[in-house]
Amino acid sequence: MSVKQVWVQTPHQGLFDVTASVIKVMQEENVVDGLCTVFVQHTSASLVIQENADPSAKRDLERWLNHLVPEHDSLYTHTLEGADDMPAHIKSALTASSLSIPIVNGQLGLGTWQGIYLWEHRKQGGERSILIHIGG
Repeated sequence: MSVKQVWVQTPHQGLFDVTASVIKVMQEENVVDGLCTVFVQHTSASLVIQENADPSAKRDLERWLNHLVPEHDSLYTHTLEGADDMPAHIKSALTASSLSIPIVNGQLGLGTWQGIYLWEHRKQGGERSILIHIGG
């Protein structure tokens, strides 16, 4: 069993495919059957498993969540860090901070069109840390 930290640069708001980084860590561990847990160490970013074939799916998800959780809502009182900060926390709460993916025959048990994405919810992005735990 091992936990590795991976840093992901997110230059802007949006979905960033981290599947290859997760696979690399999994392959280093040589686990045939087990479980891969991915955890993002931030409250304004999240993780999702989504379609990785058609980029329009990614764009639609990004637009939909921005529509669902708009900036400048009069309900927000947490505003000192910018207009996108409280919406980022809400988006993170609505999605996931961790994912569990089975490892089967040395491969991540993802479906044909599935990828693992770090979802940056802040407009300017930054450097994000994810922890990857491989157990087998």
